[in-house]
Amino acid sequence: MDLSNLRPAEGSKQGDRFRRGRGHGSGNGKTAGKGHKGQKARSGAPRPGFEGGQMPLYRRIPKRGFTNYNHKEIVGINLSALEVFDNDAVVSVDTLMEVGIVKNPKDGVKILGNGELTKKLTVRVNAFSESAKEKIEALGGKAEVI
Repeated sequence: MDLSNLRPAEGSKQGDRFRRGRGHGSGNGKTAGKGHKGQKARSGAPRPGFEGGQMPLYRRIPKRGFTNYNHKEIVGINLSALEVFDNDAVVSVDTLMEVGIVKNPKDGVKILGNGELTKKLTVRVNAFSESAKEKIEALGGKAEVI
């Protein structure tokens, strides 16, 4: 693959196939869906959010707080949720999704120490709390960080 072969994904690009201003028979002739006169009928109509020179809402509202763009959203799961697996099973993010414990893993999955575990499991996820790791290893299982 090189730059000359790049194409958008199939179905991702939907062109505006409707031809405006092609007469009354087209269903969108004459004013071409813009109504009669007015600022929005002209070319160069104002951008979204423009309020005619009044200070726009998005600039009137104060800026608050801080958004960290590097923030990771980790999904937490309690140890008690792992009881659905059989003894000696290998638990990964994929198997958690198959069983329905996790719907959307987002940036990762962390096992938390709430609840009791009675089975020996090999758990392979992104993170563990200290108490969860201790409980898993106390039963002879493995807590592996991927």
